[in-house]
Amino acid sequence: MSPAPVTTSRPSAAFIAASWFALLAGMGGFLIGLWNAAMALNEKGYYFTVLMFGLFAVISLQKTVRDQLEKIPVTGLYYGLAWFATLLAILLLAVGLWNATLTLSEKGFYAMAFLLSLFGAIAVQKNTRDMGLVPGGTGAVADTE
Repeated sequence: MSPAPVTTSRPSAAFIAASWFALLAGMGGFLIGLWNAAMALNEKGYYFTVLMFGLFAVISLQKTVRDQLEKIPVTGLYYGLAWFATLLAILLLAVGLWNATLTLSEKGFYAMAFLLSLFGAIAVQKNTRDMGLVPGGTGAVADTE
């Protein structure tokens, strides 16, 4: 049995632009902060890896949540892993910042840039999926697996 067709509206140009801005501003700020940080290269690598892991985790989580809402089968194991990966990425950043020898303002900057990046990634993924479902979207392939 195939899922019922999903009807959705095309996201507004303003929301698409705001989503991309949030993603790029968060990632850009985080990465520029890392580039200019006075920390060891392995520490920079840790924060970079946590950022990339977090971005992948929230995109995966958003997709699984959306699939469930649209009655597309998602295994409980994958759904749980998506939640676990998202929470783990946030926890890893928090532990890294807690133990870092940074000022509180620097720690806050990295935390906020990280969270802005995660939000932006979720919104961009949602927009990409919505445009793929709308006839005459942007040519994106519908995400129906």
